[in-house]
Amino acid sequence: MNRHLLLLAFCQGMFLTNTVTFIAINGLAGLALAPVGWMATLPVTSYVIGGALSAPLVARLQSQWGRKRSFQLGLVMAAVSAGACAYAVSQKSFVLLMMATLLAGFYQANAALYRFAGTEVVAPSYKEKALSWVLAGGIVGAFIGPALANASVDMLPVRYAGAYLVLIGVAAVAFVALSFIQFPPHKAPAPGASSGRPLAEIARQPTFIVAVAAGALGYGVMNLLMAATPLAMQQCKHPFESATLVLEWHVLGMFVPSFFTGHLIKRFGALPVMGVGVVLNLVCVAVALSGVDLMQFLVALFVLGVGWNFLYTGGSTLLTTTYRPEEKNKAQGAMDTCVFATMALSSFSSGALVTTQGWTLLNLGSLLPIALVGGALLWLAAKQRGAGRAL
Repeated sequence: MNRHLLLLAFCQGMFLTNTVTFIAINGLAGLALAPVGWMATLPVTSYVIGGALSAPLVARLQSQWGRKRSFQLGLVMAAVSAGACAYAVSQKSFVLLMMATLLAGFYQANAALYRFAGTEVVAPSYKEKALSWVLAGGIVGAFIGPALANASVDMLPVRYAGAYLVLIGVAAVAFVALSFIQFPPHKAPAPGASSGRPLAEIARQPTFIVAVAAGALGYGVMNLLMAATPLAMQQCKHPFESATLVLEWHVLGMFVPSFFTGHLIKRFGALPVMGVGVVLNLVCVAVALSGVDLMQFLVALFVLGVGWNFLYTGGSTLLTTTYRPEEKNKAQGAMDTCVFATMALSSFSSGALVTTQGWTLLNLGSLLPIALVGGALLWLAAKQRGAGRAL
């Protein structure tokens, strides 16, 4: 741990504060403004579509400008989009709310790279732990996000407007923290300089395929169930405060394990840790199918968060073994583009399924991507055994 890594972890916490507040209110704001119920999570979907569309652009910006300037621009866009969301709900405009959350995706695409930036401010032998420690910063969001949502949801006469405006301050605090981080010196590539292997060649590696599949599908399952939770709990007559409590425990499950996930990966390897993540996803579904009391929502979402952490941290660590230094931006951008695209599909499916088919079928549907991740891990493990090495 050093000052720069600590500040990156804090910026991750501010990002999760933004994300948790968005998750807590976007679906409900969408439900209040949408012409029909199944469109309720379209603002959440717009958020991740914005991330998917922005990921290639952010990769290019970071290649030309470096980490710091790109991250700062992301925080400026976070403040602008939060203000636009507040205006949208004050005008009762569903379309404007979707456009504003689409804009917020640029911030998400930038902040998703904090974890990789963490590996660049420590010695190479600590990269697994550095990546994990940056993600651990999300614990800040677990406490601040739900508290902000509860305190500000009715702060102004127009419900939800106050919560969006508070996020402008969150972005400003993160911007100040980021200004004190010193990243490794950046030199923009000269015109015509080699950027390493083509992305198609990098992407054909079995390790790359599994890293991206685990990250994307693991995130997709998590997002599918998380985005639907506030709506499902409202359908089950649970109060808004209960939904934010469940989200708080979910985010704790996502990021508390980061204090030791890096150590586990270094000791046992990424694939065994990711395998435990798959098992925890199955446990989440089993608990969710057992009933709709508050405790069952809370336990299911907490376990889901831990499973996501193991899959996402393991997948991100695997990815760092598949590219050379000059290839990092294209490889990292490709992974996050796949993650955001999967999240976009799961966000849309989440609202449509929970409002038309119900919480039970939504959970049963999540078993397919979980099985695909499990199969991918077994496939790579078999290839590694055949090659006489393990990851």
